[in-house]
Amino acid sequence: MNAAVNLSSAPHARDRWTTPFIMRMVALSLLPATVVGILVYGWNAFAIVALAVVSAVAAEWVFCKACRKPSTIWDGSAVVTGLLLALSLGPQTPLYIPVIGSVFAIVVCKGCFGGLGKNFINPALAARCFLLLAFANAMAIKPVVDAVASATPVGAMKAGETVNITKMFLGTADGVIGSSILALLAGGLLLWSLGFIHGEICFSVLIGFTAFLALFSGKGFDPEYLLAHLCGGGVVMGAFFMATDYVTSPVSRLGQFIYGCLIGVLGGLFRLKGSTADSFSYAIIIGNVCTPLIDTYIVQKPFAYRKVGKTRKTRKEPFRIPKPVIALTLIAAVAGVALSGVFSVTKDKIEEQEAFAASVAYREVCPKATSLTIPDEIKETLGEKGIDQGNAHINACYVGKDGDEVVGYALSVSSKGFGGEITFALGLTTGGEITGISFTQIAETAGLGMKATEPDFKDQFNGKSGSLTLVKGAATAENEISAITGASITSNAVTDAVNAGLSFYETVLKGGN
Repeated sequence: MNAAVNLSSAPHARDRWTTPFIMRMVALSLLPATVVGILVYGWNAFAIVALAVVSAVAAEWVFCKACRKPSTIWDGSAVVTGLLLALSLGPQTPLYIPVIGSVFAIVVCKGCFGGLGKNFINPALAARCFLLLAFANAMAIKPVVDAVASATPVGAMKAGETVNITKMFLGTADGVIGSSILALLAGGLLLWSLGFIHGEICFSVLIGFTAFLALFSGKGFDPEYLLAHLCGGGVVMGAFFMATDYVTSPVSRLGQFIYGCLIGVLGGLFRLKGSTADSFSYAIIIGNVCTPLIDTYIVQKPFAYRKVGKTRKTRKEPFRIPKPVIALTLIAAVAGVALSGVFSVTKDKIEEQEAFAASVAYREVCPKATSLTIPDEIKETLGEKGIDQGNAHINACYVGKDGDEVVGYALSVSSKGFGGEITFALGLTTGGEITGISFTQIAETAGLGMKATEPDFKDQFNGKSGSLTLVKGAATAENEISAITGASITSNAVTDAVNAGLSFYETVLKGGN
């Protein structure tokens, strides 16, 4: 007998697709998005892609050498990891970022867990989340337009601004390098049609995300609103190229459907309630972590499985909950009870501290006042929750007096910024001139939006009255405010809130006592 015998453990299924072949197909499907990104954003985008890919391959080669393992650079997985990471970065990202990210993805997220097929989370996504946390300022850099860094389309939508869906679909709007939805769909649908990725995952991600936004965004099934969110924030790239990773996704078809719906719902929740515009990555990471649990309870039908006949009696196996699941549940329950107890104990103290901080801010912007009170007529006007004024909200209004004489006003105003609600005290004289602003709540990007708290920006408002206009570059007129470079959304939010306070003065406070 001269024929070679192939000995291996069950199952004995074989497929013509090898790992290098699959990785080459994935890289080929990402090529359209890569080309569009380089054409739109230029040589800096090319440098980011090249550095990410080369760093990933080099890190894998060095790691294999250091561990005395056979080199695995030729399987193509490092190329795909570097390419996915590069396409998820902004075109103006500093060039050291893709290098650090690729090394982290290959060495920490892949190599330290045993290499390809043994990582429990997607290396490219894990590296991106690591970069967002460790290098927030560098990752926040956006493409420059008219010498001012603009927000991504999703950031603009969160701030209530309109976006150009056509530009987002084509990939010519401000965003990451791989933001062309047309190119991503071309590559993703190619992989799906050839059977390289599972439609149960990618389509359930998109359906879950869209359904959650339609049900809970308050916009209903508004096609324009839903398309804008689908075209931004890495949803399409995540659905077709990240969530479908073989290693970190469930095995069974039902499990894949549940996994995809989980990612879509979490992505929608983070998009609506989260403080960052690009939080879809975290939804996929959570889905990766839940994959073992899904595979535990939703088991793929075994090879050569046959249903037992009705006449044949079988012993029913008792249902057992895995010990890790019980342990994690108990830990989560104990942590929840502990956190609830801490919150109950500290709630009153926190509210007291917040009230004290607000009173300090009111005194700062209305320094001549010896007392601050809210007259009954203003209470009736504002009600319990305040009122909307233009693009902002008036929360409270105090009348500052020195004895019986009115010497000014201290208003609490708020508006939606890039990182969430911005609230500050606005001081006004009896003539309607601004005496100052003092922030009580702000969580903008460090080094960008947080510059609103610095004197160079907020002192521009002092002494001004009427309606103010935000301008790029230096202010040249009396009513102009110079925007913060790289933080146009924050600048707009603060200016809108100040204008709301000035408008409230003209309509309610002017001539009052």
